[in-house]
Amino acid sequence: MEAKLASLYPEITLFITTCAVMVLGLSPQAALRRLCPGLAIMGLVFAGVLALTTTPGAETPLPMLPMYAKTLVAGVGVLLALLLAGSADRVYEAMIDRGAKFDALRSNTGEFWSFFLFSMTGLMLCAGADDLIWLFLALELVSLPTYVMVAVSTGRNRSKEAAVKYFFLGALGAAVFLYGFVLIYGAAGSTDLATIATVFAQQQAEGGLGPIAIGGIMLSLLGLCFKIAAVPMHFYTPDVYQGASAPVAAMLAFVPKTAGFIAILLILACVRWPDGALPEPIHALVWVLAVLTMTVGNVLALLQRSAKRLLAYSSIAHSGYMLVGVLAGPGLAQAAGADASIATSGFAAVLFYLFVYGISTVGAFAVLACLERTSPDGEPEEADDLDDLRGLWKTHPSMAAVMALSAFGLLGLPPLLGFVGKLPLFTSAISAEEIPLVIILGLNSAIAAFYYLRLVALTLLENPEKLPTRPELKMAPMSGRRTAALLSATGVIVFAFIGGPQIAGFAERGATYIPKRVHTGEAAAPVDTPADAEPVAVRDE
Repeated sequence: MEAKLASLYPEITLFITTCAVMVLGLSPQAALRRLCPGLAIMGLVFAGVLALTTTPGAETPLPMLPMYAKTLVAGVGVLLALLLAGSADRVYEAMIDRGAKFDALRSNTGEFWSFFLFSMTGLMLCAGADDLIWLFLALELVSLPTYVMVAVSTGRNRSKEAAVKYFFLGALGAAVFLYGFVLIYGAAGSTDLATIATVFAQQQAEGGLGPIAIGGIMLSLLGLCFKIAAVPMHFYTPDVYQGASAPVAAMLAFVPKTAGFIAILLILACVRWPDGALPEPIHALVWVLAVLTMTVGNVLALLQRSAKRLLAYSSIAHSGYMLVGVLAGPGLAQAAGADASIATSGFAAVLFYLFVYGISTVGAFAVLACLERTSPDGEPEEADDLDDLRGLWKTHPSMAAVMALSAFGLLGLPPLLGFVGKLPLFTSAISAEEIPLVIILGLNSAIAAFYYLRLVALTLLENPEKLPTRPELKMAPMSGRRTAALLSATGVIVFAFIGGPQIAGFAERGATYIPKRVHTGEAAAPVDTPADAEPVAVRDE
């Protein structure tokens, strides 16, 4: 019980912060309402420190995953909080500044920031889940607040339309993966992940997983495709990203995707990987999902004129890239005592790539959030059309630099952070002998180069386009957005040389895989591994 409580210190910190933010957001004093973003950032920082220093090992085949994932969530969450600052009630707060009376019923500040923190809390709970019921509730805690955040992110009808689409398709995805969880429970007789791993290991040793277990895993993966925006559950993505404000779209690009991949890794870690491969039906499903997701995302991104829709399809493609790492597996080929720097774990590649993707994509959306014009209805309108970015270097050089670095990072251009993150996906897949998948991944990276380089060319090489029907773009008054953009661009450069290898090693520890011994049903090593311990590779017995 004490260890379980210690594992929840970060979530408890965020919950206390959420309660404080909810109260402050309803205060009639504007100065107190403006404290909400800073308080949310402080809560995330404290939660990250607690995650790094107090999180014990989990009773799952991936015991060190909670420590890495919760720290990752807190770090990227700070960037997202900076980006979101000033988004809630912007028009209403301006009316109050002009003399309107404050009405708590019309104010969304407290709800907006509490929903953001609830979603981040759910993401941390996903990382620490050791039970299917816990995992399902955590996944829903991640998603439910985002439906409301999309709806209130702007005052336009398209945000409400996007929220409705997102909600109904989210309900469909939840129903699918919940039914998969039910089948897994029926096959294993337990909702505990450690017990499921033991039962599945015994079944595989006795001739293979049964049809109920395989069906449950496959349905769970299909349902979780909604969270990661993977084909065939990707249709909502471009409409929702375009309908939401750019800061909320950046949150959608990272938070549900991270929750989905954590859940996928936890579920697939319950399947024994004695020869580094999944059972054939599951392997075939993930292989097809990876190929379709990266190909559909990249090809449709080529056709877009909206920057948000382009980044949405880019997000879909990146899910396909990470599914390659999922298919590469936990890297059991590493021998005991081998050098961790040469380990080729697909799970570690996915965890590290989530960090790389989070840093890069926040920068791209931050640029769109920083550039805005006043629309005919009087509300601020963010940059979205690709023509809005034309000649950005001459009008807003700092934002042009951020967009170029973010695009290069998402492309994976060496020596930036994106290259450092994408390389392990290739090496892990090669080690798993998924050569056709590696070739398809390389071809898709080449396709992606076209639209990422187009973003760079528009911002750096072309002249601004002035249209009398389209007012000139100006910088948004929120300093947090500019700070998030500059921090993201700095991270794309700095982490490629300083800190990146250490984070990659941290991801390797987070992906430490401890299979179950068939003859005893016990873990092959203790799970309460110290935070500073090196990754432990375990031979399957």
